[in-house]
Amino acid sequence: MPQTRPATSLKCLLLAFAIASAPLYAKHVPDPAFKTLDGQMRKLSDLRGQIVVVNFWATWCGPCQEELPRLKHIAASYAGKPVSFVYISIDVPKDRGKIPTALARLHVEFDSWVGADTDTLGRFGLGEIVPGTLVLDENGEPVARIMGEAREDDVRTPVDWLLGGKTGSAPAALTKRY
Repeated sequence: MPQTRPATSLKCLLLAFAIASAPLYAKHVPDPAFKTLDGQMRKLSDLRGQIVVVNFWATWCGPCQEELPRLKHIAASYAGKPVSFVYISIDVPKDRGKIPTALARLHVEFDSWVGADTDTLGRFGLGEIVPGTLVLDENGEPVARIMGEAREDDVRTPVDWLLGGKTGSAPAALTKRY
């Protein structure tokens, strides 16, 4: 009578390896409500149907100050295409008054949402350190995560891949820049 134990053990070993090597970030992202600086409620799901680049930042974050003008430039290059950029500050409520001044100093005119914190970053699979950037497809599913200060190619590669109909090699699901 043939024994199935080695095959079963091998299957268990392969399953354990697959689980251990699986990404530690969620395949889906949460959809909490955030506020604009003028108090309007916003959700990422409101942007379904287009590619969305979500950037978490803070006024006190040095790398964020370097990254925001770069993201402004990248966003401008996608004008007229189904791509939106969303900037969500993790500044605590007492420091949110600093946001307009920080954006003006950086010559960045975009609207920033508020209401996130380091726990929010974790739920989005970005760790607990800003900056953190996430690229979502038109269905709101994550395609790429950048932990730390995103380089231009870190953002353009997944956005261009999505705009190109997902042809060619998929972009890296996770990039760490710290």
